[in-house]
Amino acid sequence: MNPLLPLQEYMPDGEPHVFGDRIYLFGSHDVAGGTKYCAAEDYVVWSAPVTDMTDWRCEGQIYRAEQDPQYDAKTGGELYAPDVVQGNDGKYYLYYNFVASGTDGFHGGFHVAVCDEPAGKYEYLGIVRNPDGSICNTYLMSDPAVINDDGVIRLYAGWSLSMVAQAAHRQDEKYADARAKHQQEAKAAEGAGEASQMTDAKDGARQLPPPWQMPKEGLYQVYQMLFGKTKEEVDVLEYPLMGANTYTLADDMLTVTSKAKRIVEGQFATPPESSFFGHAFYEASSIRKINGKYYFIYSSENSNELCYATSDFPDKDFVYGGTIISNGDVGYEGRKDEDRLNMTANDHGSIECVNGEWYVFHHRQTNRSTFSRQACAEKVVIKEDGSIAQVECTSEGPNRGHLQTEGEYPAAVCCNLTNGHMPHCTNTMIEDDIPYITQKEDEVYIANIKEGTLFAYKYFDFHGETSLGLVTRGSGTGVFEVSLAGRKVGDIAVEPDTEWNVYECTFSAEMTADLTLAYKGTGEREVLKLQF
Repeated sequence: MNPLLPLQEYMPDGEPHVFGDRIYLFGSHDVAGGTKYCAAEDYVVWSAPVTDMTDWRCEGQIYRAEQDPQYDAKTGGELYAPDVVQGNDGKYYLYYNFVASGTDGFHGGFHVAVCDEPAGKYEYLGIVRNPDGSICNTYLMSDPAVINDDGVIRLYAGWSLSMVAQAAHRQDEKYADARAKHQQEAKAAEGAGEASQMTDAKDGARQLPPPWQMPKEGLYQVYQMLFGKTKEEVDVLEYPLMGANTYTLADDMLTVTSKAKRIVEGQFATPPESSFFGHAFYEASSIRKINGKYYFIYSSENSNELCYATSDFPDKDFVYGGTIISNGDVGYEGRKDEDRLNMTANDHGSIECVNGEWYVFHHRQTNRSTFSRQACAEKVVIKEDGSIAQVECTSEGPNRGHLQTEGEYPAAVCCNLTNGHMPHCTNTMIEDDIPYITQKEDEVYIANIKEGTLFAYKYFDFHGETSLGLVTRGSGTGVFEVSLAGRKVGDIAVEPDTEWNVYECTFSAEMTADLTLAYKGTGEREVLKLQF
C-alpha cells in the first residue's frame, strides 16, 4: 500500500532503479517529527523483487554522513537527495549533496561514493570536478541525477528559486519583521516618486514584476544573498544561474568532460510563450531514457508536483510534457490549489519500469512538517505517443489489485486528508489547526480530527454486507459519516474516551469505490485503525 514502506520509515526523494531482478529504492532519510531535512544523517535502501512489489525489505544502511570528509562531529551534516548509477566498470556510484557547517552546502558540488553492489556498503570516492581540478559548481549544483547512456555517463542537476515555494515559508516573527522593513522601504521610495506603480493599495507593500520580467539588478541581489555569487561571476555565464543543466563524466565518474548544457529554465527565465510556463524547473532532477527518448523528471515551480519534459537528445530541445503526480492531487481532473486534498509541500521522485509496468515514486508529508516525508508509488501509463497522464494519489500504490474488505488497515494509509483548507508549506513545521498523520513511539495515526475533517482510501472492493470498525479515541462526540463513491452508506457514532476503542457500522455494497470518512461533531478525535 501507500506509503510504500513501513509507517515508521521516513524515506523521501525516491530514486527507483531496477538492477538485476530487484527494484531498489534510494532516497534521503528523514525521521518522525524531524526538525530539519534528512535528520537521520544516513542513507538506507529498500528493495523488492520485480515480480512482487508488495514484498519490500530493508537492505540496511549503505552510507553514513560521517564517512564524508567534510562531516563535522559537532555540527553534524545532512545527506540530501541521492542517485545511483552503474558505471562502465560494473561498480555502483552514489551521487549526493552534502550539507555541513563551514561548506558551500546545498550548492557546493556533488560528492560521490562507490560500492561493488547496489545495496552494499558504499565508500567515499571524491567530489565531481572540472578537468582543471576545481569543483564543478559554476551553476547551482543540487539534486544530482545520473544515467549510463550506452556507456556515456550523464549528470543532470540544478536549482531555481520558486516564488510559490518562497511564499509558502512560515510567516513567523522573523518574516514579519522583514516584511515590515520591506514595506517601509517601499513607502519611502514612493514618497520619492520612484514606486508609484509598484505599490499595493491595501498595505503599501511593493509589487514585484513577474519573475520573467525581473530586472537584472534585482536578480543580482538574489544571487549574492542566496548563493554567494557576485555580479561578475554571473555575467560571464552562458545561461542564467538558475535552471537545470547536464554534463558528461569521464569513466572515473568524477571528472566533467563537457561544459554545462541548459535543458530546462527556472521560473525567472521562463516567459509566457514557453511550453514550461507555469511549470518551470524548481529542483529534483531525474533522468530516464525510454524507447530512445529522454525523459527529464523534475519538481516544478509549484513545488507539490512532479513534471516531465522529453527530447530526442540528452542535452537540448526538451519540451514540457505535463504533470505526472501532485502530492495534493492539484491539477488532477482540474483540481485547483485551494482544493488540495492533503497538506502539500516539496515533492521529489521519478519513474521506473518494473516487470513491464511503469510506476512513479514520490513522497508525502506527515507530522505537520516538511521534514518527515514518506515514500509512495503509483502506477502510470506511457502512451504510444510517449505522453504520461497525471495520476492521483491512492492507498493502493503498487498493490496487486484493489484493497480488500477484510482484516485491519492502519488509518495512516489514507491517501487524502483534509479539512477543506489545507496549507502548502516549505522548509517548515507548522502549528496550523489541521488534521495530520503523526507518530508516538511505534503508533502511527491520524491526529487533530475535528468538525469537517475528511480522510479517504482509494480503492476498496466491496462485496455485500460489510462491517467497518474504527479504532479511535479523543474528546469529541459525534459521528464519522461513511461514504462510498460520494454516497453516504452509514454513520459511526463516537463518544469521549482516553483509550483506543472500536466503534462500528454495517452497510451493504457491491462496487469498487473510494472509502471516505468525514467527522461531524464536537471536540477532536484520533484514528489508529480501520477494521473489517
